[in-house]
Amino acid sequence: MDGTLMHSTDLLLKWTTPAASWNEAAPVGNGRLGAMVFGGGHRARIQLNDSTVWSGTPGVPAAALAAVRAAGAGPARLDEVRTAIRAGDHDRAEALLMAFEGPYSQEYLPYADLWLTVAGGEDATYHGRTLNLDTGVAEESFDLAGTAVRRRVWSDAVTGTLCAAMDAEGGTVDLCVELSTPLREVHRSCGVGSLTLGVEIPVDGAPSHESDVAEPLRYADRPVDGYDPFGALALTLATNGEVTVAHGRLLVAGASRVLVTLASSTNADRHWRGEATADRAAHLDTAAEIAAKAAARGADVVRAAHEADLRGLLGGTALRFGPRRSGTYDVARDILNGDDELLTATVLFQYGRYLLAAASRPHTGPPANLQGIWNADLRPAWSSNYTTNINTQMNYWGAEAAGLSACHEPLFDLLDRLAVHGTDVARELYGARGWVAHHNTDMWGWALPVGMGHGNPSWAIWQMGGAWLTQHLWHHYEFTQDTDFLRTRAWPLLRGCAAFLLDWLVEDADGVHLDTIPSTSPENLFLTPDGARASLTHSCAMDCALVRATFERTLRTAELLGLTDPLTDEIRAALPRVRRPQVSADGWLQEWADDLPEADPHHRHVSQMIAVQPLGQIDPETTPELAEAAAKLMDRRGPDAMGWSWAWKIALRARLRDAANARSLLLEAVRPLDGDPGTDAPVDGSQWGGLLPNLFSTHPPFQIDGNYGFTAALTEMVLQSHTGTLHLLPALPAQWPDGEATDLRCRGGLAADFTWSGGAPTSVTVRRLVGDDTEPVRIRHRDRTAEVRIPTGTQVTLGADLLPRGEPVPC
Repeated sequence: MDGTLMHSTDLLLKWTTPAASWNEAAPVGNGRLGAMVFGGGHRARIQLNDSTVWSGTPGVPAAALAAVRAAGAGPARLDEVRTAIRAGDHDRAEALLMAFEGPYSQEYLPYADLWLTVAGGEDATYHGRTLNLDTGVAEESFDLAGTAVRRRVWSDAVTGTLCAAMDAEGGTVDLCVELSTPLREVHRSCGVGSLTLGVEIPVDGAPSHESDVAEPLRYADRPVDGYDPFGALALTLATNGEVTVAHGRLLVAGASRVLVTLASSTNADRHWRGEATADRAAHLDTAAEIAAKAAARGADVVRAAHEADLRGLLGGTALRFGPRRSGTYDVARDILNGDDELLTATVLFQYGRYLLAAASRPHTGPPANLQGIWNADLRPAWSSNYTTNINTQMNYWGAEAAGLSACHEPLFDLLDRLAVHGTDVARELYGARGWVAHHNTDMWGWALPVGMGHGNPSWAIWQMGGAWLTQHLWHHYEFTQDTDFLRTRAWPLLRGCAAFLLDWLVEDADGVHLDTIPSTSPENLFLTPDGARASLTHSCAMDCALVRATFERTLRTAELLGLTDPLTDEIRAALPRVRRPQVSADGWLQEWADDLPEADPHHRHVSQMIAVQPLGQIDPETTPELAEAAAKLMDRRGPDAMGWSWAWKIALRARLRDAANARSLLLEAVRPLDGDPGTDAPVDGSQWGGLLPNLFSTHPPFQIDGNYGFTAALTEMVLQSHTGTLHLLPALPAQWPDGEATDLRCRGGLAADFTWSGGAPTSVTVRRLVGDDTEPVRIRHRDRTAEVRIPTGTQVTLGADLLPRGEPVPC
């Protein structure tokens, strides 16, 4: 194996030493199996996750709902809550709402560790390690007493395995292969060239912030309601060396070629796929068969198929700021401590794309969570779950525009499950039709509020999780123009969400508006007249923006599909009565229906700004007064201290055409973390975050939404299409005068390539991949606008003047 599969355009990250901690390790993934590759010439660790290994069981959400109902939550108590809020009795309203809080969503857990120990490796001369962001292969090399050793690790979607291949030239190596798990091991078997583990997974996992839970990770001694929380791991070893078994490990002697393949089979995966659970023996056999088949193909064949597969998923989308994109870049020297911000932006755009392709693929498992699919902690921060008051959504903001539409699909799979439990919650807690979600969920489709009866309503009591998540269905349609998707996947979910919102709205005292009540602006507080901090009110700006967006997009979907549904008449009657955005007396975009003072004027959340991005309801061109108020709100909030908030603010500044502040925020966000990554920072933003040595974005703790959000925000800086116009370089900083974008996707089924120099486009090519041929395509840069007609399957190239250089040609 000589590495000839690498292309001259590939982008590689390099580290000169093995990872001393998880925060230095390199991530690989195939959507199901994620691994952190530490490297090292002696004892190399590969920490493994399976995207279906969560605590809990399928019956947890229903049992929690029953307990909440038994504690008194329901429509009658909701009426009491609303009465208290209208009377200004915040303490009573909050006390009443505690009964609505279930315990917690479940935890995403670590699964296993693969250890590869090379005899004598402690004396090896190490040459460094790389991660190829175009092939997903982590590679390292070292010399051992005259023997040159190279090891490659990748997570392969074609075979469904994690692969580690080692080659030695000029000699042979002796190797020990071990497999361990931090969970409950209940089976281990070894053969010559094979190793199998059986693992029990906790049936309950409490988040680390719930310190009073007596048994934070609880196992069951038998199946729960017919569900066996079991997983099997199987390893196959293929080598030209001699293999023996000792103490549950595989020992290899005299090898110049080694391939290790690792496969998983879990009952959670079968549940996710809608299949009946299997017995433990079947899982052990399934995992062993998958691993053996992959190993039988050989390392060269498996790696070549993997690279072709990942390149196909990543496609040709690329974004280059400045002269450099391809090459190998030392992370510490060139990125974290370098002075080339153009290279840093280029790398972060591709890194976010790579991480999404590695964590979220069709038909592989649940979507990317708070840490993607990478977690080594038994009690990870926020359970490494789905936090749906921005974080889960941000994971997928860049999926469509950055050419990863297929990676969106696991999120829609989660919505299908969430809507099932959300229907029960809407009916039982609120007496409403449709389905609801709050601010947390997990792979089991948890839909209740969390908080254990003591959670602050500012984050626990928020009924808009489903309304925000369903916007992704519409975004997917906008980019793909896929009416089959709109009919079969999007419509049932949009309709159900709209039905809940119709029933959630109540008439105000004047009979003019329809209000959401109780209403909170996620995680922020206002001051009452007596100076107390409170969160419960009516019709927060974010609620109203999401209700309007859901209603408008549900109506548009029905129109596109030619559907006649009585619900649409209800929506048309309700929509004009939903409150519009308000401007405070001091001139900024208001967060609450009333002009209330914030307890923290610099709060990390900017929830009212959802109307700017991603919803696109406020824009400098269409609503200039509101856009000005939005900019004043951003000035008031100031910079921020954590990855996801930085990413949102960069994207918001881009939507407001504020290139200078977008750049300034990015430069803050990409600095190396100055502090202990193992100590969680206060959530109030008083301690700034940054990038870890492996470029993960952290507060701390690490949350991957920052990485994904940077990709989305950088895209917004160079191309926007939410207004119906392809707006080129809408927020390009003066310091980024030259660059190139390739195959960025736009609403309407379009794709665009363009180069720019001196801050202006030099050449633009627009393709219509799908969509309405009769619709002209409008393209804009600054005050120049062009309109061209592009038949489906053709492309048009325009010059710097935005005039076509010829007729459409096939693409």
